[in-house]
Amino acid sequence: MSSERRLNLALLEGRFAICRLGVNEPVPAWVLDASGFIAFVRTSDELSVLCQENILPANILSESGWRMFMVEGPLDFAITGVLLALAKPLSDAGLSILAISTFGTDYLLVKEEAIESAVHALTAVGHRIKRPQKHVFGSN
Repeated sequence: MSSERRLNLALLEGRFAICRLGVNEPVPAWVLDASGFIAFVRTSDELSVLCQENILPANILSESGWRMFMVEGPLDFAITGVLLALAKPLSDAGLSILAISTFGTDYLLVKEEAIESAVHALTAVGHRIKRPQKHVFGSN
């Protein structure tokens, strides 16, 4: 991806959480029955779930309070540097991120208390942000 290329992002409504479940636990019903953004990854060490904060049961080990940017896509798999173009200005601003990619696009999360700093850091390098935007997952 050219360093001059700028991305269009949408700041989505709502707050998100990532939680850690045991490596041998099945994907819980509260995940499978939920609507909205849900991602789960099983590794040899854990089962991680990224979801809207409001569906998370109280007794789950989690980190909540994340806000989500969606890169407007779809993105071609041949494009390089998309996450770098977003992560670098945020890192330079001292902001921690959580990133996830799907078949069609990339999502980047920052803590809610850092959202204005994140918007400033991203727009300062030329990225365009629509905010706030409601997104209905699963629709085209």
